[in-house]
Amino acid sequence: MTDHYPSPLRTVNVTRYVTPLREGGSLPAIAEADDDFLYVLKFRGAGQGVKALIAEIIGGELARILGLKVPELVFANLDTAFGRTEPDEEIQDLLKASTGLNLALHYLQGAITFDAVVTQPDSKLASQIVWLDCLITNVDRTPRNTNMLMWHKELWLIDHGAALYFHHTWSNWREQALRPFAPVKDHVLLPWASELDAVDAEYKSLLTNERLQAVVDLIPVEWLLDPSSDETAEQRRQVYYEFLRTRVEASDIFLTEAKNARATLI
Repeated sequence: MTDHYPSPLRTVNVTRYVTPLREGGSLPAIAEADDDFLYVLKFRGAGQGVKALIAEIIGGELARILGLKVPELVFANLDTAFGRTEPDEEIQDLLKASTGLNLALHYLQGAITFDAVVTQPDSKLASQIVWLDCLITNVDRTPRNTNMLMWHKELWLIDHGAALYFHHTWSNWREQALRPFAPVKDHVLLPWASELDAVDAEYKSLLTNERLQAVVDLIPVEWLLDPSSDETAEQRRQVYYEFLRTRVEASDIFLTEAKNARATLI
């Protein structure tokens, strides 16, 4: 762990739409960029729009700071001409609505979906991931949809777009920052998360205010602009910071919820 975390995200230009990944309603896609790498492209014009991309950045880069494995995140530029030859009308509309800056994750070729029945998770790693998901209120790590991959015998985290659900209502974010995370009862790794107290102490020391600020500083200004709000982009950026800082400081609230939920399972 070094103090320069998080590093600035690279920016690539999308050169080829390869294939859609028909998972959920957001229609991410495998795409090629001008650095010749393949990426899983998350579109600003999909479902939850840029808020899902903001959650993806924050969740992914916090996980990286905490030593968890996450595919590289990059900003991905989509040209206005891109997708004009796409025959699928739904995909063409999505591409048109996503012109400009999007987000992409490095594509892990050959990775397979994590299955707790097949792979017994390590108790420390399970505790780390449960703690992170409680922090960022990530509802999307269930047995039905684990959002984890096995790649080269290691566990990788993907898709944090459903996290930070406070930003869909926004107005009561201070109250939400201090709430327990009740959906932890459905977390796929909760049965193995027996080291939550030790992880809590370690992770609170890693997530300094400076690192939290550096993570939210990665969010592009244009993604923070909201014509329906009187707040400036920087004021909205600071809400993300304050939400995260508050949850880290009050982690005992979600820690207690997680331990109680686990106690009902074992």
